[in-house]
Amino acid sequence: MIKKRQKRENYKIGKNTKVWNFVNLYGCKIGDDCMIGSFVEIQRNVTIGNNVRINSHSFICEGVEVEDNVFIGHHVVFINDNYPQVDHRSANVNRKWKLQKTKVEKGVSIGSNVTILGGVNIGKNSMIGAGAVVTRDVPENKVVVGNPAR
Repeated sequence: MIKKRQKRENYKIGKNTKVWNFVNLYGCKIGDDCMIGSFVEIQRNVTIGNNVRINSHSFICEGVEVEDNVFIGHHVVFINDNYPQVDHRSANVNRKWKLQKTKVEKGVSIGSNVTILGGVNIGKNSMIGAGAVVTRDVPENKVVVGNPAR
């Protein structure tokens, strides 16, 4: 049985920000002059800075902070629980998980189809190549590629 959402989640969208069709926003804050592509989901307690471009089919989960002037390519996925589990008795996700926050600093470019694990910091003006899997911090002004990203 599908239940209708009882309460509309609050979100804030800055001036001149464009949000395309089929976007899910839950309790997040998006800055000025941004572009949010179709089929993007941004969850609660996410902060998106100014002049950020998030391309279609990307997923930005709770615990992610994106600073100004960031480019996020198509189908980028952030993860906030590196060790997910299911309670087999109730088929619910284990509620004992610990939120692992991720920070994307100013001027970062993230290529399409990148996966970013929870608990990492992506340094200022760095670049992550398409298809990379980011498992640890990325220093400022560096380019990383591959799985794991190096």
